[in-house]
Amino acid sequence: MSKPTFPAASVLGYPRIGPNRELKKALEAHWARKTDEATLHAAALQLQKANLSKLAALGLKPDDASLPGDFAYYDQVLDATLALSALPTRFADLADANGAIDTAASFILARGDESRAPLEMTKWFDTNYHYLVPEIGETTPIKANATVLVENFKAHAANGTTIRPTLVGPISYLLLAKAEDGAAAGFDPLTRIDEVVAAYAQILAELAAAGAPWVQLDEPGLVTDRGAELAVPGALAETVYTKLAAATERPALLVTFGYGTAGEPTRPGATQGLLARAGVEAVHADLVRGALPTAEFLGELAGSTLVAGIVDSRNIWRNNLSASLDILKSLRTEVEKANGALAVGTATSLQHVPHDVALEANLPAHLPEWLAFANQKVAEVITLAKGLSEGESAIAAELSAAESAIAHRAGFAGTTVAAVRERLANLTTADFSRSDAQTRKEAQEAALALPPLPTTTIGSFPQTTEVRTARAAHKAGTLDDAGYEGFLKAEITRVVELQEKLGLDVLVHGEAERNDMVQYFAENFDGFSETENGWVQSYGSRATRPSILWGDVSRPAAFTVPWISYAASLTNKPLKGMLTGPVTILAWSFIRDDQPLSISANQVALALRDEIADLQAAGIGIIQVDEPALRELLPLRAADQPKYLGWSVDSFRLATAGAVDATQIHTHLCYSEFGEIIEAIDALDADVTSIEAARSRMEVTADLTSYGYSRGIGPGVYDIHSPRVPSTEEVAELIDIALGSLDPKALWINPDCGLKTRGYAETEASLANLVSAAVAARATLGVAV
Repeated sequence: MSKPTFPAASVLGYPRIGPNRELKKALEAHWARKTDEATLHAAALQLQKANLSKLAALGLKPDDASLPGDFAYYDQVLDATLALSALPTRFADLADANGAIDTAASFILARGDESRAPLEMTKWFDTNYHYLVPEIGETTPIKANATVLVENFKAHAANGTTIRPTLVGPISYLLLAKAEDGAAAGFDPLTRIDEVVAAYAQILAELAAAGAPWVQLDEPGLVTDRGAELAVPGALAETVYTKLAAATERPALLVTFGYGTAGEPTRPGATQGLLARAGVEAVHADLVRGALPTAEFLGELAGSTLVAGIVDSRNIWRNNLSASLDILKSLRTEVEKANGALAVGTATSLQHVPHDVALEANLPAHLPEWLAFANQKVAEVITLAKGLSEGESAIAAELSAAESAIAHRAGFAGTTVAAVRERLANLTTADFSRSDAQTRKEAQEAALALPPLPTTTIGSFPQTTEVRTARAAHKAGTLDDAGYEGFLKAEITRVVELQEKLGLDVLVHGEAERNDMVQYFAENFDGFSETENGWVQSYGSRATRPSILWGDVSRPAAFTVPWISYAASLTNKPLKGMLTGPVTILAWSFIRDDQPLSISANQVALALRDEIADLQAAGIGIIQVDEPALRELLPLRAADQPKYLGWSVDSFRLATAGAVDATQIHTHLCYSEFGEIIEAIDALDADVTSIEAARSRMEVTADLTSYGYSRGIGPGVYDIHSPRVPSTEEVAELIDIALGSLDPKALWINPDCGLKTRGYAETEASLANLVSAAVAARATLGVAV
């Protein structure tokens, strides 16, 4: 088979949520039964066409497969599950006569239904994107179902556009999967690789028959430690891609390795060379998070194309075009020695950044020229490809503009603030430590007098249409300060009264004043700016708007205290102060890349430390500092993890170590593999940790027990990422599992996460069941209620 030419410039993926969150609106209208499936499909196709037209207008060619076909209604891993017809046994009834899964069934996998929970959700590598975890057992059906991929390719071909169908690669798919409930002990989904590869070969054949010249298979699993073991000569990666490349009826293959260095980190480029020898036409390297391939392995490309991921697709700073072009020219010299070709691309899919800086009308005047969102990054890719082929003179204006912007950023007032730097420099070891845990426990028991198995929520309550409307009206100036304050106090009163009625033990104020758990803090800290339309998909229809950390951080004045103090005045029960932790603020923002993360984390920690001091002074005895993203930023390689865990734990302790013994410090973590960082969670030295556990049915309790975790712990018993209401019996079952291995004196009863995205009817019903199950559990412990 002759090898087609890979385009000189391409991107690995593009934001699919839409510049105005068109996908979110279409999905949620359909889920609310306001539109039928045909209307949903039409809206999705229209969004895809608009995105592809924008890419073509920016300079990517619509007829050379440089446009990625990476659209997904909910999640790219779920789409791979659908393409393999890999339904877990508990969803087997959703398959049609041929074993295929339609759109309606896919949403049940993603969101659950009245009788079953959805697929488990966890973080996609070290990002804030969440994927749906495949459940694979010995008998899980594996059968190719290329219908959606083929129909989508044909729909765009009819519009004159040749897309590059994109699918999670077979190795990464199984590495990301978990063993299905009921599978034999120790079962590894990777043992099903031969059947998966056979299905992929059929999918490729059907796409080739439809006319697809290229297909992109994403193999980020090979940048992990386990993946590295599979990416050496004679191991699984070579075997799999030798089989796929040997197929006579298939498109050309681009295999990508975003999020780090594929294979052995000491031999960068070895995996790319290995797959090129196996017959893969184009291989990718992440040159932002990964290492630069060595000349030794570039020489093994054997005529294949190396797609150099030189443009950062996970942060929003303008590319240093001159430096990037120098790297590309050096790579080209080595690649051409092997009769290969060099193309320019992004480090990963652009799904991790917003659409367009041009949509931001209210950024500070200094900021826009420093930034590159998805559309600007596409332009950077095209500019670098042009400079590589035509020389620096062809892009002289772009090089000059980038150099000027980078210099302006470095010298701008606020990028470095002497007072902030001096405060960091004067920190001592004592600033990172509290009294011993037992002393604090005794002081807190005396101050709080909580019952066994105390019940609480994570913090936020539903953000209703009324809340969002009032916030928008206040921002627009049609609702004055007094009117908005009155509205928020009424909403806080409603939330407190509801919790009193339900019988919760530790209350929250509901966070009605907060637009987002990170943005709200960024708005009140110096050194941050916020976007209006910088939406990034988190999962399904959910999108976040990361703030931009561009300068040194400090807190001008207390800002959570007034609302939380007001809520506390309405009840005699303990009320939690709610803060977002330093690591999560960094993880869910676009962070500065001109200094170590540890410095930024400690700057944020000191700002939070000041807020905690003011909450204590206002009489708040429980303060929760959420760190749901602690696991998210964990480096993918074990060798790199201790350094990260060291500074991330230190930043939390710096934020909280000023609390007195009687102040109970809580934290919260969600949707991650917690067993990997259990020692770090303990080292946070929080008095109580609430943690996601409902979807995984308390899997985390085994890790906690094995470690000997002795602090207060609240494994979630209510999955808030699904609209279903768990019954009292279902919650009770999860509590029983927890009681089977955890100390009842340390156990708290709470949902998995905050309730912001839920409606009040389901929230009230679910919390009522939670409290009822907790009360019953106390009775079984012989506790008077």
